[in-house]
Amino acid sequence: QVSLVESGGGLVEPGGSLRLSCAASGGDFSNYDMAWFRQAPGKQREFVARVSASGLVRQTANSVKGRFTIFRIVAKNLVYLQMNSLKPEDTAVYYCAATTSPRGNLADYEYWGQGTQVAVSG
Repeated sequence: QVSLVESGGGLVEPGGSLRLSCAASGGDFSNYDMAWFRQAPGKQREFVARVSASGLVRQTANSVKGRFTIFRIVAKNLVYLQMNSLKPEDTAVYYCAATTSPRGNLADYEYWGQGTQVAVSG
């Protein structure tokens, strides 16, 4: 059974850092692009970052560019989101997702994790 499990969320002060992890299991994800999305209370789920199956191509939302970095360890089915200089507006539930589609719509992602909460306050 395919599973994506996120971890690493928590409460951090503005300006702080967190590293989110996503462990994929139950399948071969070496052909999947992996991505992070987030959803704040009362808002739609939004794209944060995406990394290609090879790990060589990355896309990052403008709202987090220069602060967040996505990377993966293909051989271990692990994906990370390094988040620096966190702001209160980064507060959200962060989701890991996997897709074989070149498109980026939410519906194009085949697998989703359950999410991990990130709260930036202080």
